[in-house]
Amino acid sequence: MFLATNRLGWLRSGLFWRTFFLLSFLITASLAAWVVSFRMVERTPRAQQLAAQVISIVTVTRAALTHSAPDMRRELLFDLASNEGIRIYPLEKTDVVVPPPYTGLQPVLQTDVRARLGEDTKFAAKVNDVAGFWVSFKIEEDEYWLRLDRDRIERVSGIQWIGWGTMTFLLALLGAVFISRLINQPLAQLTTATRAIAKGKQPDPLPEKGPTEIKEANRSFNQMVSDLNRVESDRAVILAGISHDLRTPLARMQLEVEMAQLPDDARLGMQSDLSQMDAIIGQFLDYAKPTDVASFVPIDISALIADIGRETERLPETTVKTVIVPGVEVRGNATDLRRVVNNLIENARRYGKTAGLDITEIDLGCHIEGDKAIVEVGDHGPGVPEQEMERLIRPFTRMDTARSQANGAGLGLAIVDRVVKRHGGAMRLQNRSSGGLAIRISLPLGGKRAASDND
Repeated sequence: MFLATNRLGWLRSGLFWRTFFLLSFLITASLAAWVVSFRMVERTPRAQQLAAQVISIVTVTRAALTHSAPDMRRELLFDLASNEGIRIYPLEKTDVVVPPPYTGLQPVLQTDVRARLGEDTKFAAKVNDVAGFWVSFKIEEDEYWLRLDRDRIERVSGIQWIGWGTMTFLLALLGAVFISRLINQPLAQLTTATRAIAKGKQPDPLPEKGPTEIKEANRSFNQMVSDLNRVESDRAVILAGISHDLRTPLARMQLEVEMAQLPDDARLGMQSDLSQMDAIIGQFLDYAKPTDVASFVPIDISALIADIGRETERLPETTVKTVIVPGVEVRGNATDLRRVVNNLIENARRYGKTAGLDITEIDLGCHIEGDKAIVEVGDHGPGVPEQEMERLIRPFTRMDTARSQANGAGLGLAIVDRVVKRHGGAMRLQNRSSGGLAIRISLPLGGKRAASDND
């Protein structure tokens, strides 16, 4: 299902349809202009050719009838009708004549024929309800009708022109589809690879072939991906060094504080400061640590949140209410997702205490909406001003209200947002109607539930 959707994704491309309709319009307009020009240029020579043919047939037929023996004329007329499709009838004054439409080839044809056979030459589309191409001629004082099948005059009918035009138009559309796909396919590949980079995935290298512009763009993109991978690798090495170089002195300081002869209040204060410094370093490392998408596995997020809820209930001054749909699975890193939920719970414990009470009431929820797993963490605190919500997710940002205690570097929600995005999800903050802040996380379903939904 996914492969079929991915292969046909170019059909939903706005650029593809724009190119397709532009090419279709240009090809159709060119063909229409060519047909009109051809018919206009070709009309007069073709009418003159048909007039010459009619004049030749009438002249030869009249000469044959004039010089044939009277007793042989019946046989001659039979031969003309059966072999040449030429039929001769006497012209009577009582004949019911329907003139041909004076359009298309008729004006030029009739003018040329009358110029050679005489101005009194008559033409008809029907005589006595018999259709055909009728032209009159004289033998001495007698008048006759010569009838030809209309196919000999109108070699291409309007229906044939419509059929040819429709076939040409369909071929033009197929050509436009092929050309549009050929033009947009490199851009579609580049777009897909860019989206993969945005989701933290490692795309396959783009083919460095084709037109010069496409080749250069793909080569630059491949170089950019290589540079990003190198930066990620260097950052991991740097972070490992920072963790060692900063936490080692902190550990020595912690040990010296324990061994020093200090008053209890001073010792507790210094231990608190050192713990806070260690927590801030941990936040920096968590924010900058890369996410390995290749390590993602199916995770029972319902069981994970239920376990976190039980752990949270053991914390002092905290109550937890859970509404969890069992069996919800996502793909991801269990440690990172546990850190996400724990950060949200810690954020609620610090800043979401219930008004009038000295406890924090936390609501934990997990359910499915469409093809997404929804995780919600809410409190019953003062909430957040609407205009501050977007700013609150930015790194190193803290509010100036009760939620902005100086207990961290302002990376808690930024870490959550970063991890969620690398799992292909999204985070949204909203104030609850009953009071407090609710943080809603949506993640793509994974495992058996996602497979059954795709089927």
